Amino acid sequence: MNKPYPRNFSHIGISVPDLEAAVKFYTQGMGWNLIMAPTDVIEADTHKGGKRTDVFGSNWGKLRIAHLSTGDGIGVELFEFSEQVNPNNEFDYWKTGVFHFCVQDANIEGLVIKIVAAGGKKRMEKPCYYYPGRKSYRMIHMEDPFGNVLEIYCPKFCAN
Repeated sequence: MNKPYPRNFSHIGISVPDLEAAVKFYTQGMGWNLIMAPTDVIEADTHKGGKRTDVFGSNWGKLRIAHLSTGDGIGVELFEFSEQVNPNNEFDYWKTGVFHFCVQDANIEGLVIKIVAAGGKKRMEKPCYYYPGRKSYRMIHMEDPFGNVLEIYCPKFCAN
C-alpha cells in the first residue's frame, strides 16, 4: 500500500453578505490580488451553476463570486448568496467546521492597523506571545467586516 502524501492547499471559500465590500477589504486590507471580478452565477444556468446544485442543493437561486489570491498563491473564493443570513455576532467555535483561517505576517501590528482601517476588528486586545519575553511566535485573532474570524500569526521572523 502506498503511503499518502501531503496535499497542497489550493483555496478556501468564504461567505460574505456584500461581495464588493469583501473584495475591497481583502484587496486593500490584506493586500490579496483580485483574479476574477465579482460575477453572477444563476442556478438555472447549467453551464455556470448547474453543478453547484450538487453542492448547495436545489433552490439556491443565485450567487455572486469573486476569486482572489494570497501572496503565496493560495486561492480565496468569496461567495455572496442571494439568501445570505448574517450571524448574530456569536462565535460558534465549538461547532464542527472551519472557525478561522490564518495568515502570516512579520509585522502583526502593521497588518492589524490595515485590517481595522479597512473595516475589520480585533478579537484580542493585543497579540499573544507563545514564549513571553521573546519577539517570535505570536498571534492575534481578528474579524473581517462580516464576522469571519482570521488569525495573524508571526513565526520566528517577527519584526517587533
